[in-house]
Amino acid sequence: MEIKYTIQGLLIYATIAAYLCAFVITLLRRAKTGHILYLFGFAIAVFSFGYRWYHVRHVPLQNLFEVFLCLGMICYPVLLFCRRILRVGGYSTDMLIGAIVLFPAGFVFNGEPQQLPPALQSWLFTPHVAVYMLSYIFMAKATFQAISQLAGKGPDANENLLGPEQATYRIICVGFPLLTLGLVLGSYWGKKAWGDYWGWDPKELWGLASWLVYVGYFHFRYMFGKKHPRINSFWAIAGMVVIIVTLLWVNLSRLFPGLHSYAT
Repeated sequence: MEIKYTIQGLLIYATIAAYLCAFVITLLRRAKTGHILYLFGFAIAVFSFGYRWYHVRHVPLQNLFEVFLCLGMICYPVLLFCRRILRVGGYSTDMLIGAIVLFPAGFVFNGEPQQLPPALQSWLFTPHVAVYMLSYIFMAKATFQAISQLAGKGPDANENLLGPEQATYRIICVGFPLLTLGLVLGSYWGKKAWGDYWGWDPKELWGLASWLVYVGYFHFRYMFGKKHPRINSFWAIAGMVVIIVTLLWVNLSRLFPGLHSYAT
């Protein structure tokens, strides 16, 4: 565990603290105060991301430290969208997701600034990574809904919200096109940078694997609908497990050397 005694580190810890406080206060049924703290944490996260951008002089999406910093920032708007537009509950867990995804940036990965390598100096860099980050947050939200379904929880009777199984499906319906777009942009970038749309790189393979798991989820749910809600939930959780492998293990393990090694 690496504690960062820097301005960047303090901003990350302040964001985590605000998210956790919002989580606890929301559990104590003080939703308005919890939302204010959640919004305050988001404001710190935006400032933290902007500070990093100014410090490194490029969009901070180069390595895993910056990726998790970005995930911690986009949690609030994505999860608010899920609640307001998709009618998905689990508001307190939204705050917990924000704290969880910021933990690696605050305590695990090195935050020293790095030069942007030539391979990433392309207009495709930002949209390719950004759409993946958005899809990952949507899929993380879907995973928590799937876990709620397995635990037998339902929406608040006083709110017009979807049940966990239907909520999981609706969130994945939004996250999957983003996941697909990330895969397509990566393939196009590979053609421009390396001369081929597909290089059988470990990161590419696991990215495709995560996409195929969600294809399997849609196929199973199309075939059986809501008849097997627990299996539907297991499909959703399996997709998130493969995303974690794609994001972490492939980048960090020496067993998978590849063209995306700069992500470490």
